[in-house]
Amino acid sequence: MKKIGYTTKEKATEKIELGKDKVQESFFPIFNSDKADTENNKKRLREFLGLEITPDIKNIYCFDDIIGIDSDYMFSFNCDAETSEKIIQKHHLEKDEHSESAFGLQHNFSWWNKEEIAKLDLYSWNKNHQYFKYYWYDEKNKKSYYFEFTM
Repeated sequence: MKKIGYTTKEKATEKIELGKDKVQESFFPIFNSDKADTENNKKRLREFLGLEITPDIKNIYCFDDIIGIDSDYMFSFNCDAETSEKIIQKHHLEKDEHSESAFGLQHNFSWWNKEEIAKLDLYSWNKNHQYFKYYWYDEKNKKSYYFEFTM
């Protein structure tokens, strides 16, 4: 039997699991909606919001729903006001008092309280009424909510 460079079965199993996750990740990116600050959630935040994870960014939760012809992505995380302002500028979001908040499309999680979010100012961007970005920032709790979806 050819030696594969591992001294234990556990190390080999760990390497296989990492390889499996890498393959899955290339086809179906992993979102961890049940646990904060996972490496997958940090990756997704960097990809979707274009942010480096700075010390003020924590308690990162995210979720995706890509089944069907539409898709939606939800992110909740703590950050300071400066980071929130960077998000608004980077994504060309504008304060929006006219749009519906698309709460019917959003999913229910302990980290996504629609009633509390509805009290916050909505910032939005959309392209051709098909691709949308919604963002809310709770200054008191230093909490951001980002919702991206297609119709």
